[in-house]
Amino acid sequence: MDQGQFHSISAITLATHDMARAVAFYSALGLPLAYGGAEAAFTSFHIGPAHLNLIPMPADRTWSWWGRTIIYHSDVDALHARAVEAGLKPEAPPRDAEWGERFFHITDPDGHELSFAWPLSPR
Repeated sequence: MDQGQFHSISAITLATHDMARAVAFYSALGLPLAYGGAEAAFTSFHIGPAHLNLIPMPADRTWSWWGRTIIYHSDVDALHARAVEAGLKPEAPPRDAEWGERFFHITDPDGHELSFAWPLSPR
């Protein structure tokens, strides 16, 4: 019996204590706005055919988990330069990893870790 397959992630939703600050951060990285914005109760950015969503949480709500979202970008070095030029603070310059990707990490204003990566060899 065929039980289907997983194909892709449609969206990831991250909580924020300050929607305007989070929207400014993701906009500075160049993510295209799909819905919402700085004053919205829900915001969504395009990432290829998928989405990165933001939802507001009260200031007293803390995150009790850790995770990293990995987003493929075809020019990791240019994206890193864009982030630095926008005043964002990536953890380190892009580097080639032993698992076959070029990547860098950055943490958003709410503590969510992001890794921007691209395969070193053609996919």
